[in-house]
Amino acid sequence: MTAPMAAPGRPVVTGVRPQDVQECDPAADIAGRVDDQSVPARSAVDIAAIRPAVTLCYLPGRDLDQAELLELAASIAGQPDLLEPHVAFSDDKRHYVSLHRDTHVDVWLLCWTPSNDTGWHDHDISSGAVAVTRGTLTEHNLAIGTQSVRTDVPAGAAFSFGPDHIHRLTGRDPDSVSVHAYSPPLWRMGQYTLGPSGVLRRRSVSYADELRPLDDFA
Repeated sequence: MTAPMAAPGRPVVTGVRPQDVQECDPAADIAGRVDDQSVPARSAVDIAAIRPAVTLCYLPGRDLDQAELLELAASIAGQPDLLEPHVAFSDDKRHYVSLHRDTHVDVWLLCWTPSNDTGWHDHDISSGAVAVTRGTLTEHNLAIGTQSVRTDVPAGAAFSFGPDHIHRLTGRDPDSVSVHAYSPPLWRMGQYTLGPSGVLRRRSVSYADELRPLDDFA
């Protein structure tokens, strides 16, 4: 079977097959009809097309909205001299570096291998943006009664999301690199576990903790 292809800088959606949706119950059928609003990575934009008004040199001194976070992440993604000294990779522990933090926004550089996996999580009250500068990440979104939705986000693409967003990020390609911006700054995050009874639970963790899968559920 030929793998799905996309133009450079555009996401590739995998994990939802028509036959899966047809065989599911009504709730799963609804979950299978995924739109761009529920999966922000499907609306990823070309970083090169963004003309940022918000940069590290110009921050408005207040919390940023999703569009402004996208501009900030894209502007930093275009500064290799800032990023390259911090790039490193490890299969055992995902490498990440804080690039900026103030009372309204924080920015991180994350480095990925195919072994790196955040597990399912949210960002508490923070909105966020992700800009991929090298390789490809895969964003996973939970769907009820069917496979999770997987969207590949290649180098040169960026997307944003609100505080209601729950996802899981993995490194698809070796040596992938991404810039992440959050506002208000991350303080607490939620990690999700699936108990033996099938009940989904949320666990609050510090922003400084490395996110890892707590359960092996897709």
